[in-house]
Amino acid sequence: MTAAPSPLKLKLQILCGDAIAMGPGKADLLEAIAAEGSISGAGRRLGMSYRRAWQLVDLMNRCWAAPLVETSPGSARGGGARLSHEGADVLAAYRALQAALEGHAAGAELASLESKLRTRPLRSQAERGESAD
Repeated sequence: MTAAPSPLKLKLQILCGDAIAMGPGKADLLEAIAAEGSISGAGRRLGMSYRRAWQLVDLMNRCWAAPLVETSPGSARGGGARLSHEGADVLAAYRALQAALEGHAAGAELASLESKLRTRPLRSQAERGESAD
């Protein structure tokens, strides 16, 4: 028997001024770059355009004290990209913080809310059987 999925969705974002320096999507992109060895391959893996992937990498590289992604120029075989040491550290710290927050959020407060939550919304408030007056 499979446990029911948690109704809680945490979206951890690290801000740099008004910009999102790190969030779930950027962390996924860093993981894909590490696996694919290129920004274009990472974009394909995640279903995003190269342009969008490059924009996200550029923003991350401008937000952190050191670039998170290092690129090598293209050649006949194409260029490449990899996480810098700083990029690997930031990604690991972000994922650890995510796990810690999710672990903490799975406590008594969440259980209390879950006990009051429907499994799905009513089709209308009239379905509740209460009168509006």
